[in-house]
Amino acid sequence: MTPRTLFRSVAVAEAVTWALLLAGMYLKYVAGTTDALVSVGGALHGFVFLAYLVSTSFVWVNQRWSAGTGALGLLAGVVPFATVLFDWQLERRGKLDGGWRLASGKEHPAGAVENVQAWVLRNPLPAVLVAIIGVSVVFAALLIAGPPVPVG
Repeated sequence: MTPRTLFRSVAVAEAVTWALLLAGMYLKYVAGTTDALVSVGGALHGFVFLAYLVSTSFVWVNQRWSAGTGALGLLAGVVPFATVLFDWQLERRGKLDGGWRLASGKEHPAGAVENVQAWVLRNPLPAVLVAIIGVSVVFAALLIAGPPVPVG
């Protein structure tokens, strides 16, 4: 899987879960028919949103994006469907070209962040397990904390 494939897959999944959540909110608040889809869509979207943040950060390091590009990528997850628009922009500018530069036999890592990325790329199975556990722990903590409280 290339950086492009990883980023695009998670960006599209994030947009799809936005659609589910928005459909659920429409059914609950506008149509007044059911709130079942809000729970399902919200949970799926929350999990995929966290995965999007992690994968965007991972690709950011690999592609050596500027701080502005990386931050914009993270913020794109907050706006419905913006991850797909951001992906198109990256593609147009060639910001997703190439492979994993810190994979085995390639560049040597420089600094703590690149050392972590190199370990992940050179130990994919343990890294995926750690990532799934990490995202699941954060997701569970957010579920326990409960939904955001409206202001006002």
